[in-house]
Amino acid sequence: MKPVAIRAPEDTRRKILHAAFEEFYKTGFQGGSLNQIVEAAGTTKGALFHHFEGKSDLGYAVVEEVIQPHIKVLWLDPLADSIDPVADLKRILRQFMKEEIEDGRLAQGCPLNNLAQEMSPLDEGFRKRIEKVYALWRSCLEGAFARGIKAGTVRRDVSPRDTAAFIVAAQEGIIGTAKNAQSEELMRQMGSALFGYLDSLRT
Repeated sequence: MKPVAIRAPEDTRRKILHAAFEEFYKTGFQGGSLNQIVEAAGTTKGALFHHFEGKSDLGYAVVEEVIQPHIKVLWLDPLADSIDPVADLKRILRQFMKEEIEDGRLAQGCPLNNLAQEMSPLDEGFRKRIEKVYALWRSCLEGAFARGIKAGTVRRDVSPRDTAAFIVAAQEGIIGTAKNAQSEELMRQMGSALFGYLDSLRT
């Protein structure tokens, strides 16, 4: 019985976090309802405030414990050992666009970018945590391009740092623009242009 008692609060916290992520992703942080979150998590406001000091604390935890791992699995892990970042990025992007369209997630955009646009101008706690995720993303790409140069798959005159910054911005721009336009065709068009840029980085 003792291990169950230890796991129960952790399980409740995890359910609250994931319910909060879905609520903020759907309605935005400011529009997100704590009542909806506790209902979706199958718990109580008392339990929520036991684990989180308030809505902002919950939002920060969503960035750090839900969105950051999501970005890591989606964009960073597949490039962790890459020596051909052009080929690997194109493969990852093709798969991402295919799944976004098939799963109907085009309308929701990127959860990290959504929060950046909504909360970074308003809340320094959000801004710092969101920037930490973007910095990790850029660092991963920078490392991949540096390895690509060393392996001979990327041109030696390419700046890994500048290229990484541009690609993260381009990816987020594509997702955000496609979300706003609600256009699969526009997403494919922008993706094709990014692929052309990536191909230009080859030796």
